[in-house]
Amino acid sequence: MNKTLITASLVALATLSACSTTSPDVIQRNEAQRMAVVQDATVLSVRSVTVDGSQSGAGAVTGGVVGAVAGSSVGGRREGQIVGVLGAVAGAVIGNAIERSATREEAIEVLVQLRNGERRSIVQAKGNENLNPGEAVILTTTGGKTRVTRAPAVRVDTTN
Repeated sequence: MNKTLITASLVALATLSACSTTSPDVIQRNEAQRMAVVQDATVLSVRSVTVDGSQSGAGAVTGGVVGAVAGSSVGGRREGQIVGVLGAVAGAVIGNAIERSATREEAIEVLVQLRNGERRSIVQAKGNENLNPGEAVILTTTGGKTRVTRAPAVRVDTTN
């Protein structure tokens, strides 16, 4: 039974850690079919950064439960209670560390200059595009979140 509980807890923790991303290639469901604000900009610089992992408490709770159950099965009643409490504390610390590590994300910070001269900095996960200084990009903002993507080629109509 303990192995089943531990396995289920680890699967739940892994599932929670996979729920969030800042990738410019992934659009959240609530952003679909909503009009976004688009601004033209030029990339000034791009640098690698790490987005620190989240600590929602799910890892600590899961680890604490697993540690308490595993510890309480040690020895007799009194020893099981003591080891169960120690197991809960140790499990919570370990579960929190696992959650933080599992939700850590490699990202980029893109410094851009808007057409009006203002500068902006956007942090997002590394996407499929490699952005370089001097490139034309667009900033797409929906629901307070902004992503940077390469600007589409502009076709000039020369028939006039």
